[in-house]
Amino acid sequence: MPATSQFNHQLKIYSLSERAVTIEFGHEISEGLLQVITNFNQLIGQNPFPGFYTAVPAYTTLSVFFDPVRVIQTRELPGEDCFEKVSGYLLSLKEKLKNTVGTQSEVVTIPVCYGGKFGPDIDKVAGIQNLTVDEVIRLHSSAVYKVYMIGFVPGFAYLGGLADLLATPRKHTPRSAVPAGAVGIAGKQTGVYPLKTPGGWQIIGQTPVKMFDAARPQPSLLKAGDRVVFKPIDLPEFNRLAAK
Repeated sequence: MPATSQFNHQLKIYSLSERAVTIEFGHEISEGLLQVITNFNQLIGQNPFPGFYTAVPAYTTLSVFFDPVRVIQTRELPGEDCFEKVSGYLLSLKEKLKNTVGTQSEVVTIPVCYGGKFGPDIDKVAGIQNLTVDEVIRLHSSAVYKVYMIGFVPGFAYLGGLADLLATPRKHTPRSAVPAGAVGIAGKQTGVYPLKTPGGWQIIGQTPVKMFDAARPQPSLLKAGDRVVFKPIDLPEFNRLAAK
């Protein structure tokens, strides 16, 4: 059965700016809705309209960016203005979406050195949930996570699928600098800081993997829809991988 065959909700499209519109697919965060958004994103990429730039997925929406000059000048898109032209085209893709078969994404394995200098908040997470540090590591590294969206800073992936026992509030006072590669927890989400930046997530470990590199064909290691697992490593392995 096509993965999106049962998506029958009315799409809501509203103007984000003179260069973008946002498609709203629903209101509840779920893996099913994530698959629909991922498929629609792929569908637009495979069937771009004149002037299309890119599309940015989020938890329940997909924002579509375009060149307004080219859009208004094209006769291929009916409508009086850019919003009518672009929204009309996007709505026409909905029928194709119903016949789109969802593909299972590859699992991206991210090595993590937990605790110690790399995980200054792991003891706090363990204490709040009445767990040992080893239990925190086991729970965090045994789940398969889904990338719901990229945001905050380039390459920062918001991952769903965190065990309820690990859900921990953000820090009351954010750190002025969190290192690139830091693995954190905030509420029911986990994620990896791709760049050195201020942040308020509870840091439990660090990866030597570069999560964002502008020189790569795909700068962000992760994209919406990807599946992620974390693999515990020790300090010597961290240093070996970091030196590559």
